[in-house]
Amino acid sequence: MTRLSGGLIDRSRTLSFTFDGRTYAGHPGDTLASALLANDVRLMGRSFKYHRPRGVVSAGSEEPNALVELREGARQEPNTRATMAELYDGLTARSQNRIGRLDFDLMAVNDLAAPLLAAGFYYKTFMWPRAFWERLYEPMIRRAAGLGSLSMLADPDAYDKGFLHCDLLVIGGGAAGLAAALTAARTGARVILCDEDFRLGGRLLAESHTLDDAPATEWIAKTLAEMESLPNLRLMTRTTVFGTFDHGVFGAVERVSDHLADPGGRVRQTLWRITARRTVLAAGATERHIPFANNDRPGIMLAGAMRSFANRQAACPARTIAVFTNNDDGHRTALDLAARGVQVAAVIDSRPDARAIGSYDLFAGATVTDTRGRLGLTRVQITRGGTSHWIEAGALGVSGGWNPNVHLASHHRGRPVWDEARLAFVPGPDLPAGMHVAGAAAGQGSTHAALASGAEAAMAALEAMGIAATRPDLPRAEDAPLRQAAFWHVPGKGRAWVDFQNDVTVKDIALAHQENMRPVEHLKRWTTLGMATDQGKTANVTALAVMAELTGRTIPQTGTTIFRPPYTGVSLGVLGGGDTGASFRPRRLTPTHEWARAQGAVFVEAGPWMRAQYFPRPGETTWRETVDREVLATRAGVGLCDVTTLGKVDVQGADAGEFLNRVYANAMGSLKVGMVRYGLMLREDGHAYDDGTCARLAEDHYVVTTTTAQAGPVYRHMEFARQCLWPDLDVQLISTTDAWAQIAVAGPNARRLLERVVDGFDLSNEAFPFMACAPLTVCGGLRARLFRISFSGELAYEIAVPARYGAALMARLAQQGADLGVTPYGTEALGVLRIEKGHAAGNELNGQTTAQMLGLGRMVSAKKDSIGAVLSRREGMTTAETRVLVGLQPVDPAAPVTAGAHLFAEGAAQVTANDLGWISSACFSPHLGCAIGLGFLTDGKARMGEVVIAANPLQGQETRLRVVSPHFIDPEGGRLRD
Repeated sequence: MTRLSGGLIDRSRTLSFTFDGRTYAGHPGDTLASALLANDVRLMGRSFKYHRPRGVVSAGSEEPNALVELREGARQEPNTRATMAELYDGLTARSQNRIGRLDFDLMAVNDLAAPLLAAGFYYKTFMWPRAFWERLYEPMIRRAAGLGSLSMLADPDAYDKGFLHCDLLVIGGGAAGLAAALTAARTGARVILCDEDFRLGGRLLAESHTLDDAPATEWIAKTLAEMESLPNLRLMTRTTVFGTFDHGVFGAVERVSDHLADPGGRVRQTLWRITARRTVLAAGATERHIPFANNDRPGIMLAGAMRSFANRQAACPARTIAVFTNNDDGHRTALDLAARGVQVAAVIDSRPDARAIGSYDLFAGATVTDTRGRLGLTRVQITRGGTSHWIEAGALGVSGGWNPNVHLASHHRGRPVWDEARLAFVPGPDLPAGMHVAGAAAGQGSTHAALASGAEAAMAALEAMGIAATRPDLPRAEDAPLRQAAFWHVPGKGRAWVDFQNDVTVKDIALAHQENMRPVEHLKRWTTLGMATDQGKTANVTALAVMAELTGRTIPQTGTTIFRPPYTGVSLGVLGGGDTGASFRPRRLTPTHEWARAQGAVFVEAGPWMRAQYFPRPGETTWRETVDREVLATRAGVGLCDVTTLGKVDVQGADAGEFLNRVYANAMGSLKVGMVRYGLMLREDGHAYDDGTCARLAEDHYVVTTTTAQAGPVYRHMEFARQCLWPDLDVQLISTTDAWAQIAVAGPNARRLLERVVDGFDLSNEAFPFMACAPLTVCGGLRARLFRISFSGELAYEIAVPARYGAALMARLAQQGADLGVTPYGTEALGVLRIEKGHAAGNELNGQTTAQMLGLGRMVSAKKDSIGAVLSRREGMTTAETRVLVGLQPVDPAAPVTAGAHLFAEGAAQVTANDLGWISSACFSPHLGCAIGLGFLTDGKARMGEVVIAANPLQGQETRLRVVSPHFIDPEGGRLRD
């Protein structure tokens, strides 16, 4: 094992884990990557295109190579970065993107075909011949696409979502982030500190620098102790802020139980929406590599990552290492590893004037020009002044400088700017509103500069909010400037890898230049550069430098792509917030839900609502049997149905009538107090938008109802009209859908039942006729509203009471109507009743029908203007030949009627040109003893009595239907006026 001394791991406990079926040991504080390195495992994956052997490159979320599958069965998770997978006892991991063993991947044959798979080959190859696309190219691409695999089982884990608000959000828990959070929290401001690591400290945990002449961990522990005592500060580890959005909103994912073998009922991850008045971005920086021939072998990694594994997890990929650098930071890696007993074979520095800071062999003005060791590095070729020689090394740390993590600062299309002194892109002036950048993310590389800039950024943010802050006493820390040279890649004939995961080489970039794919957007797509899980964090700047060299331009002239969310990969599971199964979307329950459940109701989703679909009784074996009984009982006696889900809008004000005149196609301002009128709304283009009722309770008070599905949209439509179209009208709107429980009481015995619950109110035809309404009281003083309206075609009422009393009223009605044969009915029976009566509903109001088609053309008033009225009268909308609503009844009573079937004349070819219309709604009518339907038929009025063909090609059905009136039951309407 290559386990070093020291580190921040807990050696008192040993954790067992498996990788590709072999068992290894690690310690708390390890990541999967560090534990594998400590067990001498360097080969961890395969590249995407050529399936070349790959090992870990970084120590953080930018890792492009070491992507693995974690866990087994339904909890299997692909494409997890081994550098971010926190080790726990029993962890199971597997390599991916291979056929066969990891060390003998059959797909490695792709590497032999590398000359055929150069940059742009996707675009060049899969265009010709055209006939090959569907049968060869697309299936081949789909089989090759992706890296890891899915279990194809339902995800058993739970996810959550939450909302947080703060004065200051600090992103990053390194030196700058800790200084910023401490400065702000001491003022009493509400502060949230997020960091993607499971331990706060950032690069302080990876370095051997001291703070106040003591290990940095001591200052971190002291700082965290104070922070944890502050109630106004929330520390969120294992939390990645992945996106910057409008109005100070940030998206973050907290990995709540990913580090546990058994979640134990906890959610796996939580999606947080954080709203912050100001933000300090202290996301640190990512080291970049230097491409050279065969620079992708397992064991070759970023020098800063090698130092991090050694100092933090006491892990090293080999006992003998070398370092290749163009800056002073690479020398720190050699110094730290030598201090931990690792043999440093050489430090190769491209700068001729480089100086050693420790006792190791330095090759100044030299480069690494080749390597050996296919499954793991064994030798490194050093070239200086035209002379080359080989040295033995099991690992090579490469340091080409550091790139500030500017991603979150660029999510509002703010472009980073090139800093020639730092040889990196830094956040530009166009930052998201309220954002301040500090630490390495702002190019402040030293520990002292990071601490100071963090405190200053917090003070600036607080000052902008009017909060006074005092600069804290910061510890003494290293403040050496980072000396570096602009050295971007080693020229040579061998393949030098720029993007490890997508197998993009320097030669690929040169080919893109040769083929005129020089703009950065074209370069990215032509080569697939940066289109991987690390989103170019380790490759983009290097690639831009290579293209700049080829074009003879500077890097800022070459430009850079900008970034978009997410910063790192986010699972679809957490984006859904656990909204699966019953939680797929919010479920709204009617006031009588529990009463209906007690009656044995079967429920169905109706928009956002759960509604009783039908009420089966003992002995009923099919739903049809139940529905038939409910329909017959309602028409013969009395039925109860909860219709609370209908949209309800209170419209009040001196101009309420005029407002409704303009919103509805028919006149509402002339409606008498105490009466109800059926209303039709049109869209601006003249098509039907929604229907419902309008009741006038007082001169300046109306109550309108909408369909269940359109409750929200219609209310928004009305508010838009009130606020934007006619702001001068004295009218106010309020949605009262949830405020009132509403129950339909329908059937010949409806009046007799209501007389038993209303308080001294005359329900006779003379006193309370059809389409009347009134406020009253029920059950001894409970305020209520009563409407005499019918959706079933029977004598019917709808009674509304405050929502909290809905269940009690339903129970009272059921009790009082026991001797009248009272029957609860659900949405299925409701649908049958309305189809038998010819009432239009959502199937008919589908956005493509007009008032003329619905048989409501005369409702569009010509005496006033209203939304959609003019366009409803345009040519083609009112012709006699237009499709109109008709009834359809099978010639053979045993034949089915299928909603969605298209209508054709008998003997006509069933082609689009001969299509006469379609069936919009269908059901079985227990009164008629056969299936019936409503549909739209061309010139339907003139076709009464004709036979048409209903074609249902999906089920291979053809049914002969007779065209009849849409009013199957009581076409004269005598029952509802009885």
